[in-house]
Amino acid sequence: MGNLSHNGGGGDDDGAPPEANNAGDEGIMPLGDIDPVYEAKAKVLNHAIQEIGMGRYQWQLFAVVGFGWASDNLWPIVLSLIFTPVALELLPDKPPLLALSQNIGLLMGAMFWGFGCDIFGRRWAFNLTLGTTAVFGLAAAGAPNFTAIATAAALWSFGVGGNLPVDSAIFLEFLPASHQYLLTVLSFTWSLSQVIATLIAWPLLGNFTCQIDTKKCTKGENMGWRYFLITIGGLTMVMFLLRFLAFTIYESPKYLASKGDDSKAVRVVYMVARRNGKMTTLTVDQLTACENGHAPKTSASSLVMRQLDEVELQKVQTLFATKKLALSTSLIMTIWAFIGLGYPLYNTFLPFIQASKGADFGDGSTYLTYRNSLIIAVVGVPGALVGAYLVERPRIGRKGTLCVSTILTGSFLYGSTTALSSDALLGWNCAFSFTSNVMYSVLYSYTPELFPTPSRGTGNALTATCNRIFGIMAPVVAMVGDIRTPIPVYVSGALFIAAGVLVVFLPFESRGKAAL
Repeated sequence: MGNLSHNGGGGDDDGAPPEANNAGDEGIMPLGDIDPVYEAKAKVLNHAIQEIGMGRYQWQLFAVVGFGWASDNLWPIVLSLIFTPVALELLPDKPPLLALSQNIGLLMGAMFWGFGCDIFGRRWAFNLTLGTTAVFGLAAAGAPNFTAIATAAALWSFGVGGNLPVDSAIFLEFLPASHQYLLTVLSFTWSLSQVIATLIAWPLLGNFTCQIDTKKCTKGENMGWRYFLITIGGLTMVMFLLRFLAFTIYESPKYLASKGDDSKAVRVVYMVARRNGKMTTLTVDQLTACENGHAPKTSASSLVMRQLDEVELQKVQTLFATKKLALSTSLIMTIWAFIGLGYPLYNTFLPFIQASKGADFGDGSTYLTYRNSLIIAVVGVPGALVGAYLVERPRIGRKGTLCVSTILTGSFLYGSTTALSSDALLGWNCAFSFTSNVMYSVLYSYTPELFPTPSRGTGNALTATCNRIFGIMAPVVAMVGDIRTPIPVYVSGALFIAAGVLVVFLPFESRGKAAL
C-alpha cells in the first residue's frame, strides 16, 4: 500500500469521458449547507475516488450490492407466492395478517438500518441485512402455526427493509461521480429476482401444494411452501456468505472521516487503489487541513445530528417554500402513498387471485397458478428497460411516461375483472406486470429530481414514509374488502388511475435539466 503521504500518479478513469474526471470536485449540496469540516473532507475524498477511477473493487462491489437489490424484491414475492398454501394449511382467521406482518417488518427495517448505518457503520449493516433475512427465512420453513410464520415474515422483512438504504449508500460512497448512473442499472436485478423466485416456485409449489378446492390440507400434502422457503433462504444464505467470506468490504472512507478517523479513511482509499491497480495522491494531511479555522465536528454524535437535521422543520419548509414546490411535494407524496397501497393490495395476493379465479374457470391447479406467475414475472423484466428509454424521449419525458404507465397499470387491473378464462386473466396480469415495471423504473429516478439538493434527503424520506405506511394499510383493506371478491382489485385499480392523473398536475418536467 505504501506510505499514506505518498504522492503517486492518479489512474485514468475506466470508460469515463475526459470531462467526467473532474466530476468529483463539485459537490451535490451547496456550500455551507452541512458541517463545513465534513463537507471539505467529503470533497477531498470524492476527488480521490474519482482519481482512482472505476476499477476491480467497484465492479466486485456492484455484483454483491446486486444481491441486496435482488433480495429487496425477492422476499416480498416469496410471501405472495406462499400466501395461498399457508392459508390453506394453517387456516388463519385473517390470512392478510401475514402480509401486514411483512410490511411492518419492512418499515422497521428501513428505519433501523437506514439510520443505524450512519451510527455503527456501513460495513456491518451491509452484511447483516442479508444475514438476518437468510436466518429467519430458513427458520420460517419450520413454522408450526400461523403466528410463527407471521413472526418470521416480520423478522426476515426487517432484514430486507435495510437492503436499499444501506447498499445504495455504501455503493455511492465508493463510486466515482462519473459512474453514479450504475445505481440505476442495479434496478435490473430487482426485476430479475421476481423471475428467479417464480422459476423456483413453479416446480416446488406447483407439485407439492394442496389444490385451492382441497377440503382438508395437511402438512404432508402441502410441503411445497416449506421447500420453497428452504431454497430461497439457502440462496440468500449463499449470497450472504459470498459477501462475508469471498469479498472484502471496506468501511466507507466518508463514514470514517465523519468520525474524525482520517488515517483509516486514507488507508481505505489506498486499499481500493491497490485493488484497482492504480495510485492515489491522497494524504492524511489533506484531510486534517480541512479542519483549519474550524472546530472539528466530525464525531459520531454530530453525524447523528446531521441525520436528524434531515427531517427538521426547516428542511421540510424548504419543500413548501413556493407554490410550485409545495404543489410538487404534496403531489409526489400523494402519488407514492396511492401506489404504496395499490401495488401490494393486488400484487401480494396475485397468486391467490389467480388460483381462485382459475378454480371458477375449471383450471385452477397449483401447477398452472405458479407457471402463470413465472410468465407474468418474465414479461415484467423488459418494463424497466422500456421505462429508461422513454424518459429521455422529448415528447414523453418523465411525466408522460409515468402518467401513461400508471394509468395503464390501473386500467389493466380493471380489465382483469372481465376475464372469462384463465388465459384472459393471464394476459391482463402480464400487461399489469409490464406497465407497473415501467412505472416503478420512472418513479425511482424522477422523484429525487423533484427536490432541491439541500432537502433531497428529507423529500425522499417523506415519500418513502408515505409509501410504507400506506403499504401497511393494504392487508387491512384486503381483510375488510375480502380478497375473494373483486373489491380489493377495484380499489387498487382506482388508486393507480388516480395516481396517474395526479402526475399530470406535477409542475416540473426534469428531462434534459440538471437537478438543483
